[in-house]
Amino acid sequence: MALNFAQKEAIVAEVAEVAKTAYSAIGAEYRGLTVEQLTKLRVEARNAGVYVRVVKNTLARRALEGTDFACMQEGLTGPMILAFSQEDPGSAARVLEAFAKEHDKFQVRLVALSGKLLDPSEIGNLAKMPTYEEAISILMATMKAPVQKLAATINEVPGKLVRTIAAVRDAKEAA
Repeated sequence: MALNFAQKEAIVAEVAEVAKTAYSAIGAEYRGLTVEQLTKLRVEARNAGVYVRVVKNTLARRALEGTDFACMQEGLTGPMILAFSQEDPGSAARVLEAFAKEHDKFQVRLVALSGKLLDPSEIGNLAKMPTYEEAISILMATMKAPVQKLAATINEVPGKLVRTIAAVRDAKEAA
């Protein structure tokens, strides 16, 4: 079914709005997948806070103009599905990488992060990026470690004194 001009404008506006707030974007070729498989991908993406959309390449190019993902415009060829991470930079990469492992016909062709086009093989590194909560947890553990070691070291001095006195007492009682 052909889209009229108003529908095309709405699609471009919707994708552009999502692209402006997204952390990362991934373009993948979905040729050869069934509707059920793509529906499964959409459900997994929705649960992970990832916006997934199949858009005609000319409309996608217009939508990506003026965003951090304009670097993807030249790679938009063939049947492409676009995924935008809404919650953290690695969420789309995690969903699409897992889906690509299950389906050989699904191939990631474009990966963009903060205005830079990455090699598609970098999707694994992007998928390993921590979520916001994980990053805060790592930061807190890093900040807590020196203080905890200092407290343990300071506490060791009186502990060693008490053990030494107890050893002297035991030695005198044994004699």
